[in-house]
Amino acid sequence: MTKQYDIIIIGAGPGGLTAALYAARANLSVLILDRGIYGGQMNNTGAIDNYPGFLEIQGPELSEKMYQSAMKFGPEFKYGDVTSVDFSKKIKLVKTSDAEYEAKAVIIATGAEHKHLGVPGEEEYSGRGVSYCAVCDAAFFKDEDVVVVGGGDSAIEEGLYLANIAKSVTVIHRRDSLRAQPVLQKRAFANSKMNFIWNAQTEEIIGNDQKVTAIKYLDKETGEHKEINASGIFIYVGVEPQTSLFKELGITDKQGWIITNEKMQTSLDGVFALGDVRAKDLRQIANAVGDGSIAGQEAYNYLQSLND
Repeated sequence: MTKQYDIIIIGAGPGGLTAALYAARANLSVLILDRGIYGGQMNNTGAIDNYPGFLEIQGPELSEKMYQSAMKFGPEFKYGDVTSVDFSKKIKLVKTSDAEYEAKAVIIATGAEHKHLGVPGEEEYSGRGVSYCAVCDAAFFKDEDVVVVGGGDSAIEEGLYLANIAKSVTVIHRRDSLRAQPVLQKRAFANSKMNFIWNAQTEEIIGNDQKVTAIKYLDKETGEHKEINASGIFIYVGVEPQTSLFKELGITDKQGWIITNEKMQTSLDGVFALGDVRAKDLRQIANAVGDGSIAGQEAYNYLQSLND
C-alpha cells in the first residue's frame, strides 16, 4: 500500500532538513527521502567557520545538529534512491527503488555536485587541502600558497576571492587561454597575487598523509612532469545539478538548474525547490537554510489553500 504524506522532501541536506523542520513544526506529516546519510555535502566538509552561531564546527557535527533539530518535530526519514516521479496530478507520486509514496506537495532539495578531476590524492585530501568552494574554505589558507584548477567564470571568480586572503594564487588551466568572461580575465591578469600555468594537465595531488603539500601536472607543450608547492587546491571544473529526474517536467533551465520564484515555487502547482539545485549564484549552507525555511512555510501555505 502506498503511504501518503502532506509533504515529501527529496534530499536531506541543510535546506531539506530546514524545510522539514518548518513543515513538521506546522503539524504536517513529512517524509524526508535521501539516498545517503542526512547532511548532504556537509558530511564531506571539514571545519565550517561561516555559519552563524558557531565560531567553527565540523561538517558532520553540524549535519547531526540540523538533523536532530528537524526530527524533534516528528518528520520521517527514510533511505531511498528516487527512481521516478509523477507530478501531473493533485496527489504527487514519488517512487524509490523499493517503495512508493504520495503527497500533496513535494520539495526538491537534491542539491548539486562539483565535478571531480579523478586524479590520485583528490579524494584522499578532500577537506584536508582539496576544496571546491573558496567562500567556504579560503579563510583556512590565509597567507598560504594555493592553486586553482580551471579556467571558467567560477575558477577565476574564486581565484580573485582567494587572492584577498592567500599569499599567492596559481591558476592551472589545460588550455592556452581562459574561458572566463573578459571582465573577470582583466581583473585576474591585473592582480599581482595571481599567476597562470597554461596547457597543463593536473596529474596528482600530493600530501604528507595529513594535508596537501603540492600538485603535480603535465606540461603539454614540453611533455615534462612538474610540481608546485601549495597548501590548498581549489578545483573548478564544473558543477552539476542533481536534476536528471526532473528535466522532462519543464521546470529546469538549459543547464538543468530548477527555476523558482522567491517563494521557492516551481511552475508546477505544489512542487517547490530549494538550495543548490536552484538557478542562483551563491551556494552556501546559510542560504540553503534560508531557502528551506521559505519552502517549508510556502508548502504549508499551499496546502492551506487547497482547503479554501
